[in-house]
Amino acid sequence: MHLVPRTIVSRNRSIRNSQRFKCLKKELSSYKNSNGNGYSVPSWATIDPEQLSESNPHEVLNFLDGKWMKSKTSKFYPDPLNGKEFSSVSEISVKEIEPFVNSLNSCPKSGLHNPFKNPERYVDYGTVSALASAEMRKPDVEKFFARLIQRVAPKSYKQAQGEVIVTRKFLENFSGDSVRYLARSFSNPGDHEGQTSSGYRWPYGPVAVISPFNFPLEIPLLQVMGALYMGNKVLYKGDSRVSVVMEQALKMLHSCGMPVKDLDMINCQGSVMQALLESAQPRMTQFTGSTKIGEILSNALGGRIKLEDSGLDWKILGPDVGNIEYTAWVCDQDAYAFSGQKCSAQSLLFVHENWVKAGLFEKLAFLAKRRNLEELTNVPVLTVNTETGMKHIEDLMKINGTRIIFGGKPLNNKNIPACYGAWEPTAIFVPISELLKDENFSICMQEIFGPTQIVTQYDDESLELVLNACEKLAAHLTASVVSSDRSFQLKVLANTINGVTYCGQRARTTGAPQNHWFGPAGDPRSAGIGTREAIRMVWSCHREIVMDEQSIPNNW
Repeated sequence: MHLVPRTIVSRNRSIRNSQRFKCLKKELSSYKNSNGNGYSVPSWATIDPEQLSESNPHEVLNFLDGKWMKSKTSKFYPDPLNGKEFSSVSEISVKEIEPFVNSLNSCPKSGLHNPFKNPERYVDYGTVSALASAEMRKPDVEKFFARLIQRVAPKSYKQAQGEVIVTRKFLENFSGDSVRYLARSFSNPGDHEGQTSSGYRWPYGPVAVISPFNFPLEIPLLQVMGALYMGNKVLYKGDSRVSVVMEQALKMLHSCGMPVKDLDMINCQGSVMQALLESAQPRMTQFTGSTKIGEILSNALGGRIKLEDSGLDWKILGPDVGNIEYTAWVCDQDAYAFSGQKCSAQSLLFVHENWVKAGLFEKLAFLAKRRNLEELTNVPVLTVNTETGMKHIEDLMKINGTRIIFGGKPLNNKNIPACYGAWEPTAIFVPISELLKDENFSICMQEIFGPTQIVTQYDDESLELVLNACEKLAAHLTASVVSSDRSFQLKVLANTINGVTYCGQRARTTGAPQNHWFGPAGDPRSAGIGTREAIRMVWSCHREIVMDEQSIPNNW
C-alpha cells in the first residue's frame, strides 16, 4: 500500500487533516514516457536531462508565494562540456526584489510553527520527508537526479549518484516522528511550588539559505529542510549554473505535500542577493561557500549568519606506513574527485618520510594519470578559468625548492568554455620550511577550487612544524590523520580543531554523508549540516519559559 500526497494547498495550517492520506487520482509513482536512456522522467519533473541541449534549452524559474514566476530578463549558461548554451535562468534584478522581501517579512519571528503554535506541522513535515524519501528510492528518480546533476555540474556518475543517495537517506532519517523530536524540550524544578523552568528550541522565523554549485541537490535540500523542520520560512538562493536541480527537487517536494508558501526560491547574482538580504534583514542566514564571500555577508548582516566555509583541508600521513595502495587511492579521491571542487577536498598533504620512501608519490602519479574527461573523472572547473589555475601554479613554482610531482598542464580540449577551467590533476611539492614563511604561506593557502594540491614532507623531528602550519590556517572544516599509532593520533588531535576530523588508517577528508555532523569548528558562526545537532544549532535558538503558577501566599 502506497502513501500518496494530498492536493497542494497554500495555507500553513495543518495538512495532516486534509486529503493527503486519501487515495488521489495521480500517485507519486506515475511517470512520463521513457526517454530512451534506460529510465523514465518523473511526472512532477519539467525537464528531461538527456534532452537538455542548445536546441532544447530549459528555463529555470523563480518561486514566490506558491507560484513559479519569470523575471524581466533571463541569462543563458553554457554546457560545461561543450560550451553551447543549454540553460536559461530567469534572474531577478535588484529592481525586482521587493516582492521577495515582502514575502520573507510576512513570517513572524515566532515562525510558521513552534512548540506552542501549529505543532501538528512537525508531524506533517515528517510525512513529507517520508514521501520524498520513498520517491527518491525509486531507481528512475535516483537516475533522474544523478543525470541532471551530471549535466550542470559534471562529475562521475558514482559521485552524482552518491549525492542523491545521501539526500534520500537524510530524508529517511527525518521521517515520521523524527522532526518533532528535533524540538524536544527539557524542564527543571523551580524554587517553590508551582514554579518550573523549561527550555525550548524556537525558530528564527524569516531565514535565508545560500548554497554553492558543487553539490546542487545535497547541500541546499539538507539545509532548507532543516530550516523548515524547525518552523522557519525560507528564502533560498543557489548558484544559477546549477539551480535547475533544486528547481526540480522543489517540484518533487511539493508533490509530496510540502506547503507551497513555506519556501521561496530566487535566481539572481550575488550582489542582488546581498541587497535583498540587507533590505529584508532575515533573522538568520546560512551560507555555504568561499571564506571571502562569507565574511562579506557576515559584515553586511551584522553577524546574523552561520557559515560553512572551507579554506584548505589537510591530511597528515603518520610515521607508520599502512596499506599504501589503499591510502594512495583515498588520497587521489580526496584531492581529485570532481576535480577537487569540494569544500572538503584534500588541498594540503603532509607526508612522513616513511611514506615517501615506500613510493607514495609514484602511486599518486599513476592514479592521477588515469583520470580523464571522457569518464568525467577529471572535469571542468566551474569557479576559475584555466588561466587563473595556471597562474596559481606559476606563483607556487617561484617558491624556493618547489617542484611539480605530477600534472601542472592545461587540458587540450577546445570544447570546454573559456569561462571555466580545465587542467591536469596536479601535486606541487613545497618544502615545509618554505611553506611556513609568511610570504609563502598566503600563496600556498590561496583558495583554488580545482585539481591542485600542495604536498610537503616531514620527519619525526619536524611534526611541530606540521602542527604550526595547521594552526596558521584561517578556516577549519575537514582534516585527516592517517595513522594507527595512538600516541601520534592523540598528539595531532589534541593540537588541531577541524570540525570534521577523520582518524585512522582509513581516514579521508571527503565524504560528507548524512550519518555524522559536517561543518567547520573554531568559529561561533560555524554551521553544521545533516544531523539532529546540526539542525537544532543552525535553525533554532534557545528559549526559556519560566512558569510560576502557584497562588500568591498571604504572608508574601
